[in-house]
Amino acid sequence: MSTPPVSNTVFIVDDDEAVRDSLRWLLEANGYRVKSYAGAEDFLSAYEPEQIGVLIVDVRMPGMSGLELQEELIARQAPLPIVFITGHGDVPMAVSTIKKGAVDFLEKPFNETDLRTIVARMLEQATERASQFLAQKNHQAVLSRLTSREQQVLERIVAGRLNKQIAGDLNISIKTVEAHRANIMEKLEVTTVADLMKIALTKAEGTA
Repeated sequence: MSTPPVSNTVFIVDDDEAVRDSLRWLLEANGYRVKSYAGAEDFLSAYEPEQIGVLIVDVRMPGMSGLELQEELIARQAPLPIVFITGHGDVPMAVSTIKKGAVDFLEKPFNETDLRTIVARMLEQATERASQFLAQKNHQAVLSRLTSREQQVLERIVAGRLNKQIAGDLNISIKTVEAHRANIMEKLEVTTVADLMKIALTKAEGTA
């Protein structure tokens, strides 16, 4: 079995110290880097979205619950796959959390083989999500260079409007549209409309 990359971290959030220690021991024995927290608030204060990792979190905790932590991470658009752990097998809750992006649902006591399999799968997804998150962030930074008028022109290019139509929409000349279009291509460092569409659509997906 290959050793997982140390840059990939498994975050554990559980108010039960025995559970945290047990999970840490199991995961570190399999080569994973682990960070554990006694509460959701402690985790949120330390977590950076750029970190590639996965979150194993207890559903029921004092203060912010695991479900509330999931909602907060969704609000922050954090690219972090989540697995909930619980001693209370609740099928409707499991369905609800998985629909919101949780990868799996573990019941105590843990089966080491199941845990290892789930974490490996989660880390694959975490790497993919982190790559998408970084691309969206970079595209948003690039798009912020555009003036408000250039953004209006770009929106219409993406919508499939022709230069003549864009000129009519914005009450400007076709030559002005062409100039804006050239500036947009230069600022976004693209040479084709296809590449332009990729950047604009990635931003739209990230804000949907």
